[in-house]
Amino acid sequence: MTTRDLAPDAVGLGLRRALLGPLSAATPGQVDFLEVAPENWIGVGGSLGEQFSALASRYPIVCHGLSLSLGGPTPLDETFLIRIRRFLDAHRCAIYSEHLSACSDEQGHLYDLMPLPFNRAAVEHVAARIRQTQDLLGRPVAVENISYYATLEAGPGAMREIDFINEVLERADCHLLLDVNNIIVNATNHGYDAHEFLRALPGDRVSYIHVAGHYDEADDLKVDTHGAAVSDPVWSLLGEAYRLFGPRPTLLERDFNLPPFDELLGELDTVRTAVARHRQGNRRVA
Repeated sequence: MTTRDLAPDAVGLGLRRALLGPLSAATPGQVDFLEVAPENWIGVGGSLGEQFSALASRYPIVCHGLSLSLGGPTPLDETFLIRIRRFLDAHRCAIYSEHLSACSDEQGHLYDLMPLPFNRAAVEHVAARIRQTQDLLGRPVAVENISYYATLEAGPGAMREIDFINEVLERADCHLLLDVNNIIVNATNHGYDAHEFLRALPGDRVSYIHVAGHYDEADDLKVDTHGAAVSDPVWSLLGEAYRLFGPRPTLLERDFNLPPFDELLGELDTVRTAVARHRQGNRRVA
């Protein structure tokens, strides 16, 4: 089954149940696509299932997984991946993404995204699991650069975060879900240059982009909450991403403290303005 591909300048929203009504009533062109966590919608029936099916028939859907634990120590759940594949096929999903992290161990789910040690052993481990996932799903997977607050002891073969991400992408031959908010959060918390980090990423592997808000706990500590408006540094880095890589489908994440729907649409308009500014700059250069 063919997917519904996204235009490079498409802007989207993460689907939350509180947005079912506003999205159903939205006029064409206000939102270009929706991102869903398949774990939240597989097997959902009744009125909620009907509302989701109606939205999925109207909007292109991308899927962003929550529980696969690509970097975890236990075998991948192949039964779960078969269910994911059926869901992706049924809704003609353009993209499936997951976090470059671990979220489970031998005792079960941790209900958090844990960073991986930045070393070559972890590269080989997670890259092999991404390749296995792609084989089972029959499509490329995009992995997301996560936010993290502590680093694991890397030991032999230690690497910088940017080198770790780039080598995973190369070894797994997968795509990147570029979260620009997470770069701002990590650059602040771990003391590196966000723009330098962005410039070192392989733009040809970026399938789509996330923007989100965070909480400023202190000058040197940001917390990735998805519960606030997008900050100026994130907007600035998004513009830099467009300059480096060209426009890519861009998704606004907002998980709680949902403002009025018009405010979310205003942030989507800010994304569109950034795309237009990039295109105008290119025309002036030409």
